[in-house]
Amino acid sequence: MTMTRRRANPGFTLIEVMVALAITAIALVAGFKATDSLTNDADRQAAVLLGHICAENTLIALRLARRLPGVGDTDNVCVQGGRRFTVTQSVLPTPNPYFRRVQATVRQNGWVVVRLSTLMGQR
Repeated sequence: MTMTRRRANPGFTLIEVMVALAITAIALVAGFKATDSLTNDADRQAAVLLGHICAENTLIALRLARRLPGVGDTDNVCVQGGRRFTVTQSVLPTPNPYFRRVQATVRQNGWVVVRLSTLMGQR
């Protein structure tokens, strides 16, 4: 008869438990980073959408005035979706005196969110 040796305690060794914990920790960290990245992307996308609305509102207001805007820069505050944006309206001359280039630059916390440009003509 052959004698087989049995382990006295058939549980996991300390090294096996440590490896399993390390793998679990790495997976959790990767999951948290992915979630954080998705949250930041969604926040940025919302800021761009709301900033675009502010820029369009600025350009539409100029069109509704039905007059050629004066050359220069103007800063306005726009609140959309509970967020505060600063809209800089820049009016630049063109070679044709009957047209002006208008640019609306939207910033939030000092960062440029969106920039829209158009040409406006005298009616």
